[in-house]
Amino acid sequence: MKRKIWTVTPFFIVYTVAVFAMAVFSFRWNLYVFGIEMIIAVMSIVIVAYGISRFNHHIYSTVKATAEKLGSDSLEYLNQFSIPIVVIGSFDDVVWCNESFKKVMCNNRNCEGDLINHYIPNTSVDNILNSDGSDVMYGERRYTVVGCRISEKSRVLYFVDDTYYKETTDEYMNSRPVVATIEFDNVDEFEKDDDQQQSYIIVNVEKVIQKWAAKFNGLYKKLYNSRYMVIFEERVIDSLTEDNFSVLEEVKNVAIEDNLCKPTISVGIGRCATGFKQCEYWSRNALDMALGRGGDQAAIKTKDQYRFYGGISQGFEKIDKVRTRVIASSLVQHIKASDHILIMGHHNSDLDCIGTGVGLWSSITKDMKKPAHIVVKKDRTVAGSLISLMEETGNGNMFMEPVEALMTITEKTLLIVVDTHSPDFLEDARVYEKAARVVVIDHHRMMVNHISNALVFFHEPYASSAAEMATELIQYMGDKGLTKYEAAALLAGITLDTKNFVLKTGVRTFEAAAYLRQKGADTVSVKRLFANSLDNYKAKFKLVSGAEIFGKYALACSDDDCDSDMRVTAAQAADDLLSINNVVASFVMYKQGSNVNISARSLGDVNVQVIMEKLGGGGHHSMAGAQLKNVTMEQARASLLSIIENDEPQESGPDESEMGEPQFNGEYTHEEDIEDTSQPANADTEAKENAVDNT
Repeated sequence: MKRKIWTVTPFFIVYTVAVFAMAVFSFRWNLYVFGIEMIIAVMSIVIVAYGISRFNHHIYSTVKATAEKLGSDSLEYLNQFSIPIVVIGSFDDVVWCNESFKKVMCNNRNCEGDLINHYIPNTSVDNILNSDGSDVMYGERRYTVVGCRISEKSRVLYFVDDTYYKETTDEYMNSRPVVATIEFDNVDEFEKDDDQQQSYIIVNVEKVIQKWAAKFNGLYKKLYNSRYMVIFEERVIDSLTEDNFSVLEEVKNVAIEDNLCKPTISVGIGRCATGFKQCEYWSRNALDMALGRGGDQAAIKTKDQYRFYGGISQGFEKIDKVRTRVIASSLVQHIKASDHILIMGHHNSDLDCIGTGVGLWSSITKDMKKPAHIVVKKDRTVAGSLISLMEETGNGNMFMEPVEALMTITEKTLLIVVDTHSPDFLEDARVYEKAARVVVIDHHRMMVNHISNALVFFHEPYASSAAEMATELIQYMGDKGLTKYEAAALLAGITLDTKNFVLKTGVRTFEAAAYLRQKGADTVSVKRLFANSLDNYKAKFKLVSGAEIFGKYALACSDDDCDSDMRVTAAQAADDLLSINNVVASFVMYKQGSNVNISARSLGDVNVQVIMEKLGGGGHHSMAGAQLKNVTMEQARASLLSIIENDEPQESGPDESEMGEPQFNGEYTHEEDIEDTSQPANADTEAKENAVDNT
């Protein structure tokens, strides 16, 4: 708020007059009181006179110092300048201004003594002097304020009115193109209906999209049967995000009552690009990312980051296996063109990872007669029981340590990455970096930092497991040499990720299991691969018995340092907690040195991946995890509770970003750049997409 300094205010004048009046009145009644009041009045006059003198001296000395530096002629010229100019003193008070400043900024009144802060809101004199200029809005006009220091007592500020240019710039930025590419995720599901119902669904979904486009003044265009494009302006992007892409929910409401399947769409948006072409390309990248994360969500891509919204539903299984057959044919060609094939998964490999490798190894070595090895660190895997089974059956030579694999890589070596698609989570990143030819087979929801140079990128987020995908592939690649032990390895991978065929199971999951059973996979042998020691069973019981219930969530914490089996025990405890009545999601936290790991599970009603992403982790819709670095158990627990109690876990907003961040002085292991955003941080967590599946 504006105020005067050093000047005489009406208060002093009224006060002095009042004291004199009282003294005159008291003269007739009490000389003693008269004397005291006269002394006060005289002192008030002296103080006022002293203040006026000091103020005049302050102005005089400041203006004199300015005139000496600039010259009296220059000061006169400044007074005639058409732009507002002001000289401020050592107390940030106005001591001189030109006629233009009085007219434009002060409405022709005397502004000497005003604090300059009134005329430069949201900034300060020091910021102006230490920069090339500061943007200031005063009234309805916008200025660029520049300044210089004349002496220790005086500084000069120049107010350049560039309202027109700034408004023009804003209009240019607000009118930049924003391209949205929209995919009808499960349109194939409605092709099984009669023509009337199919037409009803498609027409009404398109109406919802058209209405959404019109709401934000967008240009709508149908590209082909299940894909649409909408072009917006940059000015509506805030409204789009604040609306939280309600079009996703509106599309689901189109469903027919007697049809259990609800239509869903995915939206990819490209913005802040150099032109329409790049915006459209980015929007397709964003759409691929949204589809890779399970669909039913929106992804916004800029130059350096992604932001995600929605993602409530689980992915829809596609019954058609045409894509699998095409991928298998392409993979066979690449294998035949290679002299050596390496199969590698994520670090802390589990039964799904190793089981997938065993299945592919069998087809490659026995049917295609190509040398192949599975790259694994035996001292770090949690699938030791499966590796021991393979060694007992005479196939121990299929496994190779990363150090050995590095020595065998040539230009024709083919690396098949399974059960992960991020270079941050590989068993050994050096193998990937040295291999010139890479294939990816994975079922985890797409992450921003994924392998981008793959010859074949076989990614199916709706699949139950990588083992299911491998089972389908080897039926086209060749399965004559598949033994009952290798079939059991694949079945163990499926059993692990589906939690005994409870979660993420579809028609193709059971078809794959039936095929493996036909190949001789023994369910009893598979069950033995999951056997626990008594110590592990006791540790799991301790976690479950100490769990707390917060609404519909179960939380268990272990202060014991992590040993080699704690990851498995924690995941098993999280699974067991889901059997409690009214619990829809469970979280188990355990210490690993100075870090805290979290294993999260749900039955599908809650997207635990979204919750873990807010802590820097990730994973599946129903299985996820995170690692919080350099925090105590109490801090990690408080951070998780703040999310599950205060946030809506079904919505994936910007960390964001894009995403309020939990409040604790720790360090996150980030999965991707969000509300922020920011670049991925250390990626040495076994949660996120890999070890969250260990049970």
